[in-house]
Amino acid sequence: MKKPVLGLLLGGILGAFDGLTALVSAPETAPEIVGIVIGSTFKGLIVGWIVGFYASRVSSLSGGLILGLLVGAFFAFLIAAMPNAQGGHYWVEIMVPGAIVGLIVGYATQRFGLGRNRVRT
Repeated sequence: MKKPVLGLLLGGILGAFDGLTALVSAPETAPEIVGIVIGSTFKGLIVGWIVGFYASRVSSLSGGLILGLLVGAFFAFLIAAMPNAQGGHYWVEIMVPGAIVGLIVGYATQRFGLGRNRVRT
């Protein structure tokens, strides 16, 4: 599977699970879980495509890990910066799983995806 496609697929799946972690880390968000999962899935798709696109151009495991971590954390930061109904923020609860998703996608796209010049046998 091509690296950007693998990034999209894995980012979307892991993004959904990232959203579901809200039920554990912040149980009071249960009424909004559908919107959280949809938003996290979309965030995972974006991160997956960016990291997969990078992986298709650059063959560097450490570069993929660092980019995945940074892009995942950045998009998680954008979401965490939005206050909840009480005016508070869920910094750790959003940023840690988001960064982990980016790290996993960065690893998987570098390690398992097919690059541009790789021939299938």
